[in-house]
Amino acid sequence: MLHWPESHQVAVVSVLLCWLTLCWCSPDPRLRESLMQQEASRQTGGRLLLTEAELRLSAQLHKLKEQEMKSSDFPPALHFFKAKPLIQRSLIYSLLQRMPKGAALHVHDFSMVGVEWLVRNVTYRPHCYMCITEDQSVRLLFSSGQPKPKPQCSSWMLLESLRAKTGNTTDLDNSLIRNLTLFTEDPEAAYPSQDAVWKRFEQAFTSAWGLVTYAPVFKDYYYEGLRQFYMDSIMYLELRALLPETYELDGSTHDSAWGLKTYQDVTRQFNKTRHINVEIECSLGIYVCLRRLNASMAWKAVEEAMNLQKAFPEIMAGFDLVGREDSGRPLWYFKEALSLPGERGVNLPFFFHAGETDEEGTDVDGNLLDALLFNTSRIGHGFALLRHPVAKALSRGKGVAVEVCPISNQVLKLVSDLRNHPAAVLMSEGHPLVISSDDPAMFGASGLSHDFYEAFVGLGGMNSHIGTLKELAMNSIRYSSLSPQLKEKALDLWQRKWDKFVSENSQ
Repeated sequence: MLHWPESHQVAVVSVLLCWLTLCWCSPDPRLRESLMQQEASRQTGGRLLLTEAELRLSAQLHKLKEQEMKSSDFPPALHFFKAKPLIQRSLIYSLLQRMPKGAALHVHDFSMVGVEWLVRNVTYRPHCYMCITEDQSVRLLFSSGQPKPKPQCSSWMLLESLRAKTGNTTDLDNSLIRNLTLFTEDPEAAYPSQDAVWKRFEQAFTSAWGLVTYAPVFKDYYYEGLRQFYMDSIMYLELRALLPETYELDGSTHDSAWGLKTYQDVTRQFNKTRHINVEIECSLGIYVCLRRLNASMAWKAVEEAMNLQKAFPEIMAGFDLVGREDSGRPLWYFKEALSLPGERGVNLPFFFHAGETDEEGTDVDGNLLDALLFNTSRIGHGFALLRHPVAKALSRGKGVAVEVCPISNQVLKLVSDLRNHPAAVLMSEGHPLVISSDDPAMFGASGLSHDFYEAFVGLGGMNSHIGTLKELAMNSIRYSSLSPQLKEKALDLWQRKWDKFVSENSQ
């Protein structure tokens, strides 16, 4: 089929429809087929030329998807906490786990590692203390001696001693796991509103904070995160990193530069241990600060980002503002701070969270246009993009990809049935986008495979195929922060992995 420009396609279709109306005759099957082909060609992956092996694998996936769609418990229509066991049994999910997915471009630093590892590994280390707060949440901390009382924490218990006293450490561990994730068997009742789920979300981060900011754990946590993503067939990672002050057992602390240097050293160690091509299978950090900061604090954060980029140009990718968008300050509030790099002649790329809201017409709802005005390299979430046709056109025209995180958007109550996610429309139009997982540890997900499943089966429906998956994986490299030379190398490496995957699964 000839791939005419969209303007030509629309003109031809308009002429044919006018002719059809004037003739008052039955629709021409050839016109119907032409329209269907044009729609199919516009979707993500619709214009890729597929090999015979890819077509065979696509046919297999189609049959599997048909079977899953007939089920009364269709996973994308269910809350992820209820859908997860169904997804884990899916043959499609099993294939997606093995599929080379390229890069994870939207993952937060302290929610990338499964909390089971934190509880069963980190909390069993010496000198780990726990406190139960007034609101019945948990705080955890490493200390060489009894920690001093803190706000909401009047009494600290050494976990080693507590486990020795209790006959059932499994119950204690499971209780800690519940405090470090959002998982619940009845999410609709537990989280009746966005305010409720965000409150719990922030509590879980606070509970984990004292563990992951302990310097030895900080290193091990990141290494384990790389391992878990590597095992999920991901070759490259861009991490949204808070780079907080970290502490040692003696009370001494390290600054953000130490944190970034640690990420660099651990990445090199991981690549060397795994015998990975360090030029490609690596990670970059996107330095982030909270959007609830005031203007002067944001100014200092942008200055620090520029200094870090100068000191670590090979690992520092750019800057972002994070936190709940609806309750945070809009991007325009930070315009002086965000204009600072340009005024100083510094190229500090931005990767803004924007449009993670359903509050149409508010100041926060303007973040999408403002992000594009500040030349954001990608848009984090972009859930509200369909309500902003100008922003959507700018995003497409400038090649600014949307980082779609389906499970995060569902758990945080922007959408309940993922078939209704706005990104389904973006996929049908072939809009620039990538699939990522945001905070997988908080949701009980791992790597990218769960989100790829929801995107492929839920957002894509029966129209998505092997070409959809192929283009989404390639997009993750194309829209990454790698240099043009490394992108080319990464795509070559990914293609070899992809061909092997297709060959092994298309028999």
